[in-house]
Amino acid sequence: MAEKRESPYPLVSDNGHPRSGEESAAAYSKELKKKKRMKCLLYIVLFAVFQTGIILLFALTVMRIKKPKFRVRSGSFVEPFNIETGASPSFNLRMNTQFTVKNTNFGHFKYEAGNVTFAYRDTTVGVAIIEKARARARSTKKVDVMVVLSSSSLSNTNELGSDIRSGVLRLTSYSNLDGKIHLMKVIKRKKSAQMNCTMDIEIATKTLGNIICK
Repeated sequence: MAEKRESPYPLVSDNGHPRSGEESAAAYSKELKKKKRMKCLLYIVLFAVFQTGIILLFALTVMRIKKPKFRVRSGSFVEPFNIETGASPSFNLRMNTQFTVKNTNFGHFKYEAGNVTFAYRDTTVGVAIIEKARARARSTKKVDVMVVLSSSSLSNTNELGSDIRSGVLRLTSYSNLDGKIHLMKVIKRKKSAQMNCTMDIEIATKTLGNIICK
């Protein structure tokens, strides 16, 4: 024998009198409105949570501005490759140097003109001129510059002679490019791209190698 389904709305009111059709319809309508309000409230809460998540993601990624990185990428020497040993050790070299400005921000990095100083044992032996330019958002800009490296400013060449005989000249390079990160054409933040690199001139192969930048 099939069971009878009970109506969710009793046919008898709280006071014991039978419910009329109008009362049952009104109660049903009231319950529907309540469910709709609860559903709307749930949608509003979910939308607010979604919007908060989007704002947090935007703040932690797009709006987070980092320092660009300025590096020596590579170098090649132009003949003649002048390195002298003997009583007066010296070097006079021309090097095609490629630098990189890596910008990981969502806005472009516009930097001013600057210099890159090359040093041998804390003495400046060359300077590269960097023209003002900009690195696009989330990209790496390559900058090619010819640098003249000369030992003429060294006061003590004893260590230079020893290094030349070892076959390796260790150089350092350092720089600071001042500029601004331009975000969405509205926000501008001052940032500097700093360089601190070491590298070796391999005399036998006439190459630049072992480039390490911090």
